[in-house]
Amino acid sequence: MCSELAGTSSASADILPRLESEKVRVSQVAFHIIDLMTIFNNDAISSATNPGDGKFNVWGNNLPAEELPNSHHLIEVHGVPFRFPPKEDGALNNIVCRHQYLRLPTLHADWLHLLTSSERRTEDTIYIHYDDGAVDPEWIRVSDFWPASGHFGELLAFRCSVMHYPHHVQPGVAGQIWMTRIPIVRRTPIHALRLPDNSAIHIFAMTLEETRH
Repeated sequence: MCSELAGTSSASADILPRLESEKVRVSQVAFHIIDLMTIFNNDAISSATNPGDGKFNVWGNNLPAEELPNSHHLIEVHGVPFRFPPKEDGALNNIVCRHQYLRLPTLHADWLHLLTSSERRTEDTIYIHYDDGAVDPEWIRVSDFWPASGHFGELLAFRCSVMHYPHHVQPGVAGQIWMTRIPIVRRTPIHALRLPDNSAIHIFAMTLEETRH
């Protein structure tokens, strides 16, 4: 068992409210879609008429809103339901990982599914907090949002035909979002996550897959 100290939360992070979720069933499997709206801290999607809205990376690149699902819509990616974030100009639509402590609905889960992308191919540690006080480190591995194959075996969620730069739309450069999953190995309920302190990793949506009985 990993020490509680390794994934301990700061006082400022602990005041965040517990995140809400909605339960959805797909082929008799129960999923809990986590509402991230209150903790989004970055805008990485822009429209062709305003490509400079948002800043996925330090160069101001963004993913094209026109080629991604509708804002707030329930979507299914490789059999897993997610709620797609807002795409409107000025809207925050992803979490840049900065060691946030996320309090989740307490439930028995097998997998944490993410729609995510990275400013470069990245791997880091995410801490899974359980209801009995146990804390386990698990790998979070995310491939690049630039055109590339999934280096860590993730599944491609969305591949766009263009990339947005601050002052123009660049055709032929495929911006990408990946679907990855992280195991929830203990049989006790999960109740929180500690994200890595790694600003290269962007999380657009999160869903917990309930333990199958």
